[in-house]
Amino acid sequence: MDDGYRVDVTTVVAAVLFLAGIALVVWSVEHFVEAVARSAVSLGVSGFFLAVVLAGVDLENAILGITAAYGDLSSLALGTVFGEAVFVLAVAVGVAGVLMPFETRVPRSYLLITLCVPIPMAALSLAGTLTWIDGALLTLSFFPLLLLVYALERRASTRYMVAEEVEEVIGLEEEAAEGSTSSDGEDSRGSWYHLGVAIAATVGMTVGSALAVRGAEGVLTAFGLSGLAFGATVMSFIASLEELFLTVEPVRQGRPEIAVGNVVGSTLFYVTANVGLIALIGPVDMGGAVLTVQWPFFALALVLVVAMFYRGRVGRLEGVALLALYVGYWIANYL
Repeated sequence: MDDGYRVDVTTVVAAVLFLAGIALVVWSVEHFVEAVARSAVSLGVSGFFLAVVLAGVDLENAILGITAAYGDLSSLALGTVFGEAVFVLAVAVGVAGVLMPFETRVPRSYLLITLCVPIPMAALSLAGTLTWIDGALLTLSFFPLLLLVYALERRASTRYMVAEEVEEVIGLEEEAAEGSTSSDGEDSRGSWYHLGVAIAATVGMTVGSALAVRGAEGVLTAFGLSGLAFGATVMSFIASLEELFLTVEPVRQGRPEIAVGNVVGSTLFYVTANVGLIALIGPVDMGGAVLTVQWPFFALALVLVVAMFYRGRVGRLEGVALLALYVGYWIANYL
């Protein structure tokens, strides 16, 4: 009985560490993004470009993945990449479609980029393992993609959002972090304040990711779970909840362009820099369930969402189909 009690206590402690770590990472990342965004507004960059960078670049997932990889849990790290990618495509877009069917006219160039961007990762995965060289190539490929989006946004024929919408993107980031509507007034706090917030948030991200990975390791040991499956489902689901807000809320406000920016930016980041940074730390096994579960569900979700955006409408039927796909994804991970 004492042994069973000790196991139960250990499991509970591990679960609490995991949840507390995830919460601290998410909170820290959102405050870090807000602090950086306040400095970026003055640059007058395209709103869609800023949405791709601020909403799409998922720092918490990257930090959790890197910390897991350093802890010799590369399968857990890879699971978070695929899991969050599928979550953004299937759950975030699906819920938005079910609650508030929306129409959007996405420039074809962005749809083509989003559809083709996983190809390098898929090609490098054919060898069965991603090496540090593959990781370097994938990480470096993210920056030309950002420059491409920036260049397209500077052209009137492909511009998707105007500069005045930058404040809306930042406002949504603030609401996701604080659960309240941002003020329309100017932020009178100085740059030193925002620098301090960014530094404090960086410390929070580091501590939170360490706690989350330590807790996840304890949960995996206690229940005998696969790191890949756990990362792709439980860990990515909890860490991705703010992605749901950043997709649904813009649609509710009649600004689906911001939601599309989140989807496009997230997809670009997950399959380039995110998985690349993990591979830089250590070899990543791309065989087994990665080929039979992760890639097929991710590819299907991506094709469906791109097809919906191409058609220009995401309705309730499409939303239900995406949510059903995500349910199937969870089931497939544990079969």
